[in-house]
Parts: sequence; C-alpha cells; structure tokens
Amino acid sequence: MATPPTVLAAEPTSTSTPAAALAPAPAGFPMGPLLIAVISGIVIATLALGSVAYWLLRSGRLPMQGKASVRQEQVAPTPTHVVALDPLVVNLADAGGNAYLRVTMALRVEDVTGKKGASESNEKSGDANASGSVAEVRDTALTVLGQQTSTELLAPGGKEHLKSQLKAALAAHDPDLKVVDIFFTDFLVQQ
Repeated sequence: MATPPTVLAAEPTSTSTPAAALAPAPAGFPMGPLLIAVISGIVIATLALGSVAYWLLRSGRLPMQGKASVRQEQVAPTPTHVVALDPLVVNLADAGGNAYLRVTMALRVEDVTGKKGASESNEKSGDANASGSVAEVRDTALTVLGQQTSTELLAPGGKEHLKSQLKAALAAHDPDLKVVDIFFTDFLVQQ
C-alpha cells in the first residue's frame, strides 16, 4: 500500500502571523486636516447664512422686531364736504338729436379754510365753496354733459371718462374749487 504524503511544515515568519495583521497601525489618523476642514466648513456656512439674513433684512422681506420704525410723515386728510346737485337733464350730442341724459350727482369738494370772505352760512347752505356757487357748477356740468353722445356714455368706462372730463372742466372754470371726487347717484341715458 501506498504511504500517505508527507506534509512539510513552513518556517514561521514575523509578517505572516495573524496577531500582527489584526493590530492597529502605529501611525494614527491625521487629525490636523480634518480639524481644518470642519472649522472652514463652519465659517463658510456662517458667512452664507449671515449674508442671506442681511439681504433679507435690507430688502424688507424679513421684518425686524426690535428695529426702530422709520417715522413716516403722516399727512392729515384734507377736510371735505359733499355738495349734492339737483337732477340735471340735458340733450346729448347724438346725430338724431333725440337722446338725452338725466343725471343726479354729488361732488366731494375740499373745504375752503382760511379764505377771506368765506361765510359759514354759505358753506351750510350747500354752496360748492365761497368763490363759486352751485349755479356756476351746474352750468359747467351742463356744458360738459351736452357735448357727450349716448354711445360714449354707455361704453365701458364711459362714466369714468365723464368724471375726469367734469373734474377738468370744473378745475378750469374755478381753480379755487378743488373737486376730489364725483358721484353719480342717478344716471339715465335715453336714446
């Protein structure tokens, strides 16, 4: 019978031992570059967040609670009163001559203060102001209204255009009369 093969034993070496392979490396992990990277990352993140916060504060998108508010000069509202005019009926400038307008309007007018000759009875009786009377305002309104056509008045924005024309005509007729707004309380166009 055959003899079993012989096993030759290897000579032990210092690098082939299992204990040497599992031992930690004697030169540790370099901490200097890691520490520099962490600190520079914190500085960059802080600068980025600070610049974004600064931009938001300066643009007004992020209000500050403790910030002293900028004092805005408040303009006192100008005292006004409303002058209601009697109904006006006027023929319109249409080609056939059959169209007319019946309108009742009220004017919001700035109060006349500090004018010489302004009497309280004049303002209480409904006059537009001390320098102009209701008759002058009605005459100017009738002149402007008589130049309109029914298609202009019935068009979209026709009333707003008429208001701007009336304001301009009243300001040209009497510069002391400050018409703030015009209200139509009755507006009828007959064609």
